[in-house]
Parts: sequence; structure tokens; C-alpha cells
Amino acid sequence: MGRKIIFTVTNDLNNDQRMHRICASLSESGFDVLLLGRLLPQSKLFSPNGYKAKRLKCIFNKGFLFYAEFNLRLLFFLAFVRIDIFGAIDLDTILPNTILAKLRGKKLVYDAHEYFTEVPELVSRERVKRIWKKIESLCVPEVDLAYTVGNSISQLYEKEYDKVFFVIKNVPIPKASQPLTKNNRFVLYQGALNVGRCLEPLIEAMTLIDCDLVIAGEGDLSLNLRTLVKRMGLNEKVKFTGRLEPKELAELTNKAYIGFNVLENKGLSYYYSLANKCFDYVQAGIPSICSPFPEYLTLNKDYEVFRFTEPSASSIAESINELLQNQGKYQLLASNCLNARKVWNWNIEQEKLKSLYARFK
Repeated sequence: MGRKIIFTVTNDLNNDQRMHRICASLSESGFDVLLLGRLLPQSKLFSPNGYKAKRLKCIFNKGFLFYAEFNLRLLFFLAFVRIDIFGAIDLDTILPNTILAKLRGKKLVYDAHEYFTEVPELVSRERVKRIWKKIESLCVPEVDLAYTVGNSISQLYEKEYDKVFFVIKNVPIPKASQPLTKNNRFVLYQGALNVGRCLEPLIEAMTLIDCDLVIAGEGDLSLNLRTLVKRMGLNEKVKFTGRLEPKELAELTNKAYIGFNVLENKGLSYYYSLANKCFDYVQAGIPSICSPFPEYLTLNKDYEVFRFTEPSASSIAESINELLQNQGKYQLLASNCLNARKVWNWNIEQEKLKSLYARFK
């Protein structure tokens, strides 16, 4: 049996495609991998592919009480199982991993999916932000291997902690080739329905756009967005799918005509982000409307696949209409997607991941 890694996350595992890919690749590489998350009241059955999984059930499901309870449950669970490598995913699971890794003389890995202390939910909450920053400053220096999703966040962490943060991009497994011709002309947003994702101005922009909008996901704004659509009389034009299984989401993305990935600049985590949805759109061969933030500007220099826009209804409408009406521009970006997806995919990225973990064999 290979060396045992336990990765810890605070989600219910079902839609965490990055962790599914990482766990499967490392299992394939010879590690004994367990992915540990939490069980929510609405959680569906989860069947891991090639690795093990477990979910902890909590009394509380949000706020301080949830984080305190989950981390205590995590601490007790990890303390009594065989483990060679502790894998903390994001800052909200790093503390128990760090404590036990140091006490037991084991290796500690940190995978930062975002610049946690600068997420919109913390930017204006100075007291809570200071607590997370203290946890980060205590734990990150103890890490044996660190990596994140993009170069910008990597550079921020390296400058702050004088520690190398490698980059493992959040790219999809390559799919079968998709045709450039799309039968359905609709705009797709996939992901969490949270503050700062420009979903309100996108809905408002649909009054100026001659196509449908499909919103795939749920989140804090679910009710507000549905109310906005109803108030604006857009029920026939804007469709909500709710949460979809990964396979269903991929099938929907392949049918879309334009992807949407626009953020407000609500903190460094958003500004320096590199969302998996941008790569999912590319893999499906569809151009996407995107924020002119550093990581996307850099990607677009290699392969022009994005149409950049500002986070206003008028600018969003203008950008979408250009791709709907200018077939030359649309076909150029779509063709570039087909070239980019040969490079921006998990078959290539997983080799970088495996080489990082080879040091622990």
C-alpha cells in the first residue's frame, strides 16, 4: 500500500472537480488517498473514482460555530487514523492539519484555491479577517509543499512568506472534440451565485440582448436573482438550472454559445483569481466574456479566447452582442479555444502535480 494522504475540505465533495482530479491522479501515481469533507442536509450520494472519501456531519453549517465545530471534528478524526501526508485545502482546514503534522512528524501540504484572507466575505470584516490572517501566519511557514491555482496568488504568498508556491491550474480533463457550430445560442454562467459575480448586471443586460441566459448553480444570491428575473419580466429569457452534477454541467457547457465569467474587484482574491469556469468554457470551444484582471490578460496573450468587459449592464450587453453579431470575431475566439484546450487541460497539468508529490514517495 502506498503512502497515505488525507485531503481536507469544508464542502460536501460532490462538485469539487479540482479535488476529484487531484485525488484520482495521485491515487493513479501510487498514493493511498482519502478526501475528507462534510455531509450537508441536502448532500447527494458521493462515489469517488479511484480513491476513498469520507464526510463528517456537523450540527452547525455556517458561520463561526461551523468552522469551530468542523475543525474540532477534523482534529479528532485525523488524530486517530494512519496518515503520512496531511493535505490542507484552503485556510479553513489548515490549523488541525498543521498541529497534527508537527506533533506526529509527518509531511504537510497546503493547496490554496484562493487568496483566502481577501475574499469578499472577509474584506470588510477586519476582526474576522485578522483571525484568519493569524492562522495563516502560524501555519503556512510550517508547510512542506505549497501550491495554488495561478501565478498572481503564488507571487503574493511567496513575497509574504518567503516560501515557494507552485502553480497547479484548475483545468478540466480534456473532452471529446466539440464542433465549432453551436445549435443553441444562449449565454451560460456556471458557478456559485454569490456577491461580486456580476450576476445582477448580467440579468439586467438581457433586456438588451437577443438570446437566452442559463444560470447553473446556487448560492447566497439564489432567491434575490430569481426575484430580479421575475420583477424584470425575464422568466422566459433567463433560466435557472440549480446545482448540476459535473457530467450534466459539462453537457450543458458544450451546448452553450458564450460563457460568462465577470467579477467585481471586491478584494485581491477576486482580482487575482483564475476560475475553473474559464477553462471549462475553453474546453467546450466557446468564447467567454471575462474581467480584464491580470491572470486572464496573461492567458489571452497566448490564446485570444476572451472578450473583456467592465462590470456594468451596458458594457456586458455590448460585449455579448458583439460576439452574437460579429461572426468573424466569434469564430476567431472559438477557433483559438480549440487550440488552447490542447494546452490548458488536466492531462498536462497532472504531470506537474505528480512531480511535486514524487518527493514524498
